[in-house]
Amino acid sequence: MPRELWKGAIQFGLVHIPVSLFPAEQRDELSFAMLDRRDLQPVGYKRYNKGTGDEVPYERIVKGYEIEEGRYVTLEKEDFARANVEATQSVDILGFIEREQLPAFFFESPYYLAPGKHGEKGYALLRETLVRTGRVGIANVVIRTRAHLAALYPVENLLVLNTLRYATELRDPSELAVPADLKAVKVTPRELEMAERLVADMEMAWDPARYHDTYRDDLLKMIEEKAAGHVRAAPKAKRPREAEVIDFAALLEKSLGGRRKGPQAANDDDHRPRRKTSATRARRKTASQSRAASHRRAA
Repeated sequence: MPRELWKGAIQFGLVHIPVSLFPAEQRDELSFAMLDRRDLQPVGYKRYNKGTGDEVPYERIVKGYEIEEGRYVTLEKEDFARANVEATQSVDILGFIEREQLPAFFFESPYYLAPGKHGEKGYALLRETLVRTGRVGIANVVIRTRAHLAALYPVENLLVLNTLRYATELRDPSELAVPADLKAVKVTPRELEMAERLVADMEMAWDPARYHDTYRDDLLKMIEEKAAGHVRAAPKAKRPREAEVIDFAALLEKSLGGRRKGPQAANDDDHRPRRKTSATRARRKTASQSRAASHRRAA
């Protein structure tokens, strides 16, 4: 478990629940060095004045905000300190909403909350209340030096604090062309019924331990192979499938049939409905006539 970020409290109304805040996210990314291809020496970067070309030492660099082209307002460390929010070390709940009201794309970074000294009873009471009411707390919280909007919700026996994106940080999707409803794209009741049956048939329990970063594993394996002198051939790029009119009713019916036969059978089947060509029909007719002639000769 990582070191706690701070000890503080959850506050709403006159309620004060001592808690400790811990980061829940851990990055598991591979780190790469930038090398000179000629001799594999590490590549360094220099800060330089774009006007003169001279290298600029770190202590002479100042941050500036461009208010118009070529005109900057410079900011010193003291300016950032004046703008910093007060480190309150508290989760100040503004109110509670139904969980369904909060779309998943607002969620940003998760944190764990653990009860502090003498905070166990209030922690358990708030957690159980959120479970029973299906509510999420919307709160203000300061983490390190930045203020965040956050959601407070229960996960099993744990209270999780997830920072939220502000509405201004999300792109406006209104210009995207999406179907208004089922009628607009002529979805039939039969197609909807079969889609619901297929979803129900594929229902499973969520087990996050079943999933891991297969790309990272494969990349590490390839690095080991290359270190041993083996170079793997690049995979062939798949050509994108051309747009076509899809018979969803037939496709769904085939998927349901495949699920009844077993998951592997469904995966092995071609998902596109096959049509008999005139050549296929002609071959079958010729074969049938040949079998009939053989039977007559035998008789």
